[in-house]
Amino acid sequence: MAFPPRAITEGMSRFLAALLFPGLVFGQLLSPGAPVPRTQHPPLVFLNGYQSDCGGATFAGTFGQADQVFAQEGRTSVFFNNCSVAGKPPIEDLGRAFGTFLRGLRHTDGAPVNEVDIVAHSMGGLIVRSFLSGKQAAVPAFAPPGTTGIRKIVFVAAPHFGSALPSTLAPADAQGQQLVRGHPLQYDLATWNQGSEDLRGIDAISVLGNIGGGSLFASPQRSHDSTVTLSSGSLDFIEPGRTRILPYCHVTPSGIVVLLGLCPANAPALAAMNNADHLTARIVRSFLNGTDEWKSIGDAPAQNEFLGSNAGIQVRWRSESDEAINLASAEVRGPDGQARTLEIDGPTAAIDLTPAGDSVLTLRAPSGDRVVNVALPAGGTRTLLVQDGPQIARVIPAANNVSPLAVAPGTFLSIYGARLADGIVVADTFPFPTTLGGVSVNVNGTALPVQVVTPGQVNVILPYGLSGLVALTLRNASGRHTVNVMIEPAMPALFQRLYDGVLHVAALNAVTNEILTPANPTAAGEFVALYLTGLGETAPRDGLDWALIQPTVTIDGRPCTLQFAGRAPGFVGLDQVNCQVAGDQPANPAAPVIVRSGNRASLPVTIPVR
Repeated sequence: MAFPPRAITEGMSRFLAALLFPGLVFGQLLSPGAPVPRTQHPPLVFLNGYQSDCGGATFAGTFGQADQVFAQEGRTSVFFNNCSVAGKPPIEDLGRAFGTFLRGLRHTDGAPVNEVDIVAHSMGGLIVRSFLSGKQAAVPAFAPPGTTGIRKIVFVAAPHFGSALPSTLAPADAQGQQLVRGHPLQYDLATWNQGSEDLRGIDAISVLGNIGGGSLFASPQRSHDSTVTLSSGSLDFIEPGRTRILPYCHVTPSGIVVLLGLCPANAPALAAMNNADHLTARIVRSFLNGTDEWKSIGDAPAQNEFLGSNAGIQVRWRSESDEAINLASAEVRGPDGQARTLEIDGPTAAIDLTPAGDSVLTLRAPSGDRVVNVALPAGGTRTLLVQDGPQIARVIPAANNVSPLAVAPGTFLSIYGARLADGIVVADTFPFPTTLGGVSVNVNGTALPVQVVTPGQVNVILPYGLSGLVALTLRNASGRHTVNVMIEPAMPALFQRLYDGVLHVAALNAVTNEILTPANPTAAGEFVALYLTGLGETAPRDGLDWALIQPTVTIDGRPCTLQFAGRAPGFVGLDQVNCQVAGDQPANPAAPVIVRSGNRASLPVTIPVR
């Protein structure tokens, strides 16, 4: 007997899929504390945003069916509900609770979960950043974790520089006040590491909405998602090209949001990923899987009518003794000649959208006024420091730049000065003398011997025995400036030499001691000596100081067999790596060299191979 086909119900669909794809598990949102199964992907950890009523906070209330959407490709979903921390504590406390949550994740075999991906909605993004920086409540102090365990982050409508909600309408609890534009927490998170933020080197993107309207906010229509403005949520302050803008609302529109015209009633919500075609879901999937599709979904800031020509500002003014100055008022006069007033919260001043380009920033305090010319780039919010006296722009290895922004014990450091002429801290000049006199540098109160001083640069050698975040202070006749510097066990940086206008790695033939140049390249099977800094602590062995963490070296992707790695004999702060070039190394006049030590790798520098 033949039976006619029946309509396939959701239950039947799951049953058939389980038969065809037995490894596929649907709806993998784990219960709190449940063990995490091992899959081909890291677990996906979701964080929700501010909750006015914690009694009704659920995963589905923010993220819809996202767990089921991502389960279709074998991802396990875990939920950090900020309401699980009672009493609506400050965001810093939620950041510490999130760290405890991550450390408590265990696989089904009891082993710790060492790597996760993150999707953070709204305030959840600030919780993640507070965790990464180790921000302490109520003070600009930080204790970042040694390792983060995070592979990638997707910020969904995260108010990095505050919400669009006026302070008069913001919730009175600690979290609500920290979300008001200009709150010091936002400035602290953006400047905790050498006056900047790089998310500890974690790959990240931001997804924003621009369907907001209404007259409740000062922000114009389509410059926000009903809660977060585009300039607040843009990741341009960390890295351009990492922000996508969608015609979505902050949350599912209902009640007063619709009544006030803040979002259309039928507008989709940014985080409610109810199906695989949801634009945010497509962006998340592409980004986590390492494809480029996300780069073509929605608009980039440069394509947006507001971010393409405007910027936000957060600024502080510090005295020559490096003390924050409480502001009475502040204004910025843009290239259109119009003066706009910044919102003030103690030492912090902020404004959301102001025309990009050459501008004049005026800060007023009881002690007097300060006027600064700035050139604001469009695309997001810029964090500015107006510093009386010397200002440190960067503390990096003297050999080369590094990413993420960290250095290792024993590193030969260069401290670069700063100016504010283009609106961001840029290496330029300190008001330094060119002699060793009059300049001092200390770390956590301990003086460091100064090696070299030029008008825009001071070189020192970082001592052994340091880890975590340290305070580096520079003093000269015009004042002092202190920045936090992140210390990691190893952060290799290769020295470079210029040959015919091209930079190559500083290297010798390890047998003949001849300098390797384009005219005298290395070759397959030869031994080379590479010079760098940042291999970290050493220990004596066989008359040499060997790096405690032994690195690996690749030339054009092929391993260079290690012979020695440690301190260059007779030199302080200079490291040396000897290795044998691979026997099948192909000729390449600019073969990239990379030194990896621990969890960090040098930026590639080329070496000529014949």
